Amino acid sequence: MLQLPRRAAWMLVGLAALPATAAPTFDARAMLKLERLSDPQVSPDGAWVAWAQTHVGDDAAFTRNTDLWLAPLAGGASRRLTFHPKTDTAPRFAPDGRSIAFLSARDGAMQVYRLDLAGGEPQKLTSFVGGVSEFAWAGGDALVVRADVWPACGADGACNTKQDAAAGGPLAYDALLFRHWDEWEDGKRGHLFHVPLAQGGAVRDLTPGERDTPPWSLGGSDWSVSADGREVCFSRNDDPVPALSTNADVFVVAVAGGLPKKVASHPGYDGTCRFSPDGKKLAFRTQMRAGYEADRWRLMVLDRPSGKVADLTPTLDRHVEDFTWSADGSGLHFTLSDDGRDPVFTIPAAGGAHKKIADGTFSELRAVAGGKAIVAMRVSLTAPAEIWRMATDGSGASAVTKVNEAYLATFGLKPGESVRYRGAADKDVQAWIVKPADFDPARKYPLLVLIHGGPQGAWNDGWSYRWNPQVFAAAGFVVFAPNPRGSVGWGQQFEDDINRDWGGKVYEDVMKGTDFAEALPYVAKGRTVAAGASYGGYMVNWIAGHTDRYKALVSHDGLFDMNSMTLATEELWFPTWEMGGLPWEVPAEYEKWSPSTYAKNFKTPTLVVHGELDYRVPIDQGMQMFTALQLRDVPSRLLVFRDENHWVLKPQNTVRWYDEVLGWLQRWTKE
Repeated sequence: MLQLPRRAAWMLVGLAALPATAAPTFDARAMLKLERLSDPQVSPDGAWVAWAQTHVGDDAAFTRNTDLWLAPLAGGASRRLTFHPKTDTAPRFAPDGRSIAFLSARDGAMQVYRLDLAGGEPQKLTSFVGGVSEFAWAGGDALVVRADVWPACGADGACNTKQDAAAGGPLAYDALLFRHWDEWEDGKRGHLFHVPLAQGGAVRDLTPGERDTPPWSLGGSDWSVSADGREVCFSRNDDPVPALSTNADVFVVAVAGGLPKKVASHPGYDGTCRFSPDGKKLAFRTQMRAGYEADRWRLMVLDRPSGKVADLTPTLDRHVEDFTWSADGSGLHFTLSDDGRDPVFTIPAAGGAHKKIADGTFSELRAVAGGKAIVAMRVSLTAPAEIWRMATDGSGASAVTKVNEAYLATFGLKPGESVRYRGAADKDVQAWIVKPADFDPARKYPLLVLIHGGPQGAWNDGWSYRWNPQVFAAAGFVVFAPNPRGSVGWGQQFEDDINRDWGGKVYEDVMKGTDFAEALPYVAKGRTVAAGASYGGYMVNWIAGHTDRYKALVSHDGLFDMNSMTLATEELWFPTWEMGGLPWEVPAEYEKWSPSTYAKNFKTPTLVVHGELDYRVPIDQGMQMFTALQLRDVPSRLLVFRDENHWVLKPQNTVRWYDEVLGWLQRWTKE
């Protein structure tokens, strides 16, 4: 055994006697200090990657701003490209790679600007009256942009300005849908425009008419431009009542003008169209069942010369999420929802076997010129999105950016643990367990059961700023996040098991999951709480009427009365599918699965949270839940965010939300 000198040994004893320095607590304020990376874009020569990076300030208002950054893909120092106090986002390399176009609000509404990478000030490229929401290069001398305009005006700025000025006052409607997400429909429509960059070039409306192009999306950015800049593909819903329809078809239109041609039409949603590098093929995702927004996403390829469409994933019982063409067009790279992660796969464009090349949770895939690499964003339960690079066979995967690595290391966050238990009908149910950073197996911790929304969603090995398991764990809870029936990533039947059974097998899965978690040796049985949002809020409301096993509950934007919810929400296809019809068609189903039916049983202390701008689950649902709790004399609190929609997005509201939620849960779980 190696002997230490006496002095060295004494020093070690002395150091051991000193109190250990406690790691800082990962609370909401600490979380907001993380840099948020998104939208990676690879240069045409494959040498560089640009991205948008959002920073939240330390001021009292938690001021948020987004700028553009650039880094060499081969490794090396990152460089900040923009420094403006207004948002700069959506970087897009010009075809020659010498400049980057981007969206910026530096002059009011979002417009497209171009920055020469050799230096200089950005140049403004567009001046649409209401701003630009998306754009893409169309060759080196033009753009295609998406902008909201009055249909009768199209690209005419003076006409749009005049219509805007005349649009004030009461809103009147003659058909559905009259509001969506967090905005009232104002008569404007999203159109795609071809914008020449040469002086005097005429802007051309490629998608005139009364339909949004693309429609409010079920699954991604639903338009793109061919590599030669001559064509645009897009999705559009032409059904008579969009509020009842999940349908959309794929069209192609020449930027030179002419009528769009429908090239793909399936009963459900056809979207996320992408041209192959040579333009001869078109890949897109589709859903086969009409009216069901959670039907399996399939990866399709249209051979344009022959008009034949092939399903590349006919037997793959998982959702295809993101995808990109390989650099040479011979195949596609895609991510798949699978067992709580989104790994990367490849598949030949002509059809054949798919192959997993990278495990983990990835998104925003980009092929690198030369066909030797892929760039993607990667997240986990211990880290927000960073940019990764890997070979096309998955080898050599490594982080290009490590913006948050050093900061996160100070908190010692524990990775999520994937576990399984037996749920309803003796089926396997997966769940995640997240423990406090200072976890001691000899201690007993209160248990927090988190219930996800959707309901066709999932808790993944991913990162969230809205419901972050690490923040809850840092507050002293063992977090248990089950993926019960309806969750995405365990096959379509597992997902479909929730249809017309909202409070059935899911409730049993959650109850059996709670049994499983409470039996863990480090969990303090009798100090269990539960929380959820959207459908998770529904399940919390359902739990309140069916069991008093939890010490406290948190219901965020939860559905309470299915009748009033259905007639006040906007996407009517959703309750129609999930309940099996409209309220007057299947009244017994609505009564059976409505938490309001069981309000007489409410006993558990409940915090009700709602966003006043939530038109998906309107605020009356939260108000009704709170009123029922108060009339039942149940300890309860109503927290309303007047400037938030279905999600709490503003940084200052995020802090208040976590303070309120954790304060409520800790109040009822004190020893």
